[in-house]
Amino acid sequence: MMRRILLALSFALTVLPLAASEPASAPPVDAGRLPVLGTTWLVANPYRQQAAATEAIALGRDAYNQACARCHGADASTHAAPAPDLRNLNRSCRRMADPDLKAWCQRDNDAYFAKTVRHGKIIVGVTHMPAWDGVLKQELAWAIQLFIEDRAAAK
Repeated sequence: MMRRILLALSFALTVLPLAASEPASAPPVDAGRLPVLGTTWLVANPYRQQAAATEAIALGRDAYNQACARCHGADASTHAAPAPDLRNLNRSCRRMADPDLKAWCQRDNDAYFAKTVRHGKIIVGVTHMPAWDGVLKQELAWAIQLFIEDRAAAK
């Protein structure tokens, strides 16, 4: 058991930082079909309750597979990837029955998602995920989040 823990820790400290140390590059996905959000990042996903949600999910899939799949798994559908399974991000929110509490949970999850995407993940001085601020437009970031949530619902 201890050997497995040490192997997992060794993997996390060597392989993940190598993948994350590559510079973030914008996926060549045209977000022009989505409503423009501007340069100031919103605190909640604006596409979740809009008619644009279906289009956002489709664009999010393309952007995810070009920018995120290398570390998080193709189509957000695998546990074999070296980075966390993103389908678990809003797992708690999905189980909530109270609509007000669920909305609060989703706003909190949106804030966490936006912060992580914009600033990346640095743990004990090691970059585990690059910062996407200035590289990935918020339209695509929110579309990626909707795609992940759609995959989580199908899980």
